[in-house]
Amino acid sequence: MIEIRNLCKTYSVGDGKVQALKQVSLSIPDGDIFGIIGMSGAGKSTLVRCINYLEPPTSGTVEIDGRDLSKLSSVELRGVRREVTMIFQGFNLLLQRTCLKNVCFPLELSGVKKAEAQKRGRELLKLVGLESKADAYPAQLSGGQQQRVAIARALATRPKVLLCDEATSALDPTTTHSILELIRDINRELGITVIVITHQMSVVESICRHVAILDEGEVVEQGEVSEVFSAPKSPAAKRLMFPMGSEEETVRKEHTIRLFFDGTKAGSPLISRMAIEKGIEANIISASTRTLEGKPAGVMLLSIPGGEQALKDALEYLGQEPGVLAEEVAP
Repeated sequence: MIEIRNLCKTYSVGDGKVQALKQVSLSIPDGDIFGIIGMSGAGKSTLVRCINYLEPPTSGTVEIDGRDLSKLSSVELRGVRREVTMIFQGFNLLLQRTCLKNVCFPLELSGVKKAEAQKRGRELLKLVGLESKADAYPAQLSGGQQQRVAIARALATRPKVLLCDEATSALDPTTTHSILELIRDINRELGITVIVITHQMSVVESICRHVAILDEGEVVEQGEVSEVFSAPKSPAAKRLMFPMGSEEETVRKEHTIRLFFDGTKAGSPLISRMAIEKGIEANIISASTRTLEGKPAGVMLLSIPGGEQALKDALEYLGQEPGVLAEEVAP
């Protein structure tokens, strides 16, 4: 279990200070795949570096399996970092080393004998599907293959936690999918806790069970992925689900409603029933559905042409439907 309590991180910049993290508190269960999502500058990378104390927080605590990292010696912290390893957007492979030697590198630093390290390295390359690339160099590999080597290297010390800091941001969609599938398989087979830092909602939707939304250094919402994204409460979560953009810009002469719905609860056909039962017309501007943890969820943008009273009646009607969150979109 990882327990983060009231974590703050402040940097001195010139004559002032910047508060990158503000009272962040999270509980991450063992064996979970936990997503931390936010836009650029939200504090995600600072938070991930604080989790393994590469970046000591200004205040607050990080506990891993009951150990308060602030109370550990430098030697003990190095031991923690063998248990809490990272993969990055840029892979960070050693270009002058073969794939096998890259994977073996952390074992060499730990004093593991060469034969044992190479045996472990080959096992891990097989695990990530690159057994045949043991003697290849990073420059000879695709981006996806390099990230697989980086994952194998991160697993070399048999960690309990894998931190993924924007690990798929530099990859194309197909390769991203394959890397996420690999991370999910590793979590399932090895029981490793995975923390995914990302700005991409699709990444969280694909593999995470729980999510925390970070906005300007604060956790503004957290919970199960299916619950948070089917009924978002914070403005940051709503922006992630339905970014403000050209679709809404086209609807300014009429009142606009945004619907979030949980497909396992919401009745159908909701818009048709509203028209028949209440006489309220609604034009569907856009709609999209997605699967979150195997459950259907979606978002819809409606324009209501009947004036203020029609808008009020529509919000009341839609808001009574189980699994539906309805809100007016401000002009």
